[in-house]
Amino acid sequence: MDTRQKLVFTFFCYSILFLLSGNIGVDGSSSSSQHHRRHHHHARRHLFNHKPSKLFVFGDSYADTGNNRKSLGNSWNIPYGITFPGKPAGRYSDGRVLTDFLARFIGTRSPIAYRWRKLGIKLLKYGVNFAFGGTGVFDTPAPYPNMTTQIDFFEEMIKLKIFSPMDLKDSAALVSVVGNDYAAFVARNSSIPALEEFISQVINQISLNLKRISDLGVKRIAVTSLQPLGCLPRSTVESSFRQCNDTDNLLVEVHNSFLQQAVTNLKADSNTTTIVILDLYSAFLSVLKNKGDHPEISKFTTPLRPCCIGVSTESSCGSVDANGTKLYRVCRNPEFAFFWDFYHPTQAGWQAVYTTLKSNFHQLEGKIH
Repeated sequence: MDTRQKLVFTFFCYSILFLLSGNIGVDGSSSSSQHHRRHHHHARRHLFNHKPSKLFVFGDSYADTGNNRKSLGNSWNIPYGITFPGKPAGRYSDGRVLTDFLARFIGTRSPIAYRWRKLGIKLLKYGVNFAFGGTGVFDTPAPYPNMTTQIDFFEEMIKLKIFSPMDLKDSAALVSVVGNDYAAFVARNSSIPALEEFISQVINQISLNLKRISDLGVKRIAVTSLQPLGCLPRSTVESSFRQCNDTDNLLVEVHNSFLQQAVTNLKADSNTTTIVILDLYSAFLSVLKNKGDHPEISKFTTPLRPCCIGVSTESSCGSVDANGTKLYRVCRNPEFAFFWDFYHPTQAGWQAVYTTLKSNFHQLEGKIH
């Protein structure tokens, strides 16, 4: 096995654990604060032209806000949701996730999960979240719809005239892809394939998905880059949560480079659609390096250590035995932990990433219209 094959093998071995672990995959303001809010509002309008009224979400556990069934996965088990909303609500965190923070940024409420859409038309006024934890752009072992099917759900609602062309024009979309396709791929393949070939397939499908969402009428789209998989606790556990796996991260950079080129090509083909890459890779690394939102503030003292962890290699956050006995431990203060479990950030972690991504958006505000 040559060096290149070893890199591929290492990457996929860590990735497969991501999916198969059981976690399928504010008034009385001063004038200065008012000025800050006006500046922030201007930046949002510059990014999205105007304040979107709806957010449509596609993807996986980094964006899922309650689509997965309660009988599957741990996102509906205690202690998930202990920070927000105070009980398990289907989010893969102790509280809010990426969807919630992007909704805040563009100025709307977090959209309702697709599985709850029949509770009333009024709940659809902020959009719909079609993301299911554990899924990818292709099929994965997770018993949930891949992104193509998620977009099918969206198109069906449009055909039923639940959302009008004006609704779509006044909306934004979030597309989250965090690596489940690679985990599923190695599970199906005993041999070591050419990495670039499969990454190209994933990127090509993401590109088709972005174009389809745009063709359906949503002209403001945010898509995630792949986060540093080598920094997830599942990878760093072997170093007692002290250092990232650089091999995994180098290969993640290949995915992200291909994604950047694909988005560049899409922009060249259409000047009517704004596509923003949410650079989770750089944002995660920046927060982990600084141990917080800013270099001068060390909020996350041990940033690679998860807050909620199984008491054995066979258990995970939220696991219980046949008698209901907890098979996990939770840290005392989740707000001082970046990672919640072996794969997902805490609400505080997402808050820090959100702060970093806002800065990136402001740097782009002069180019995005």
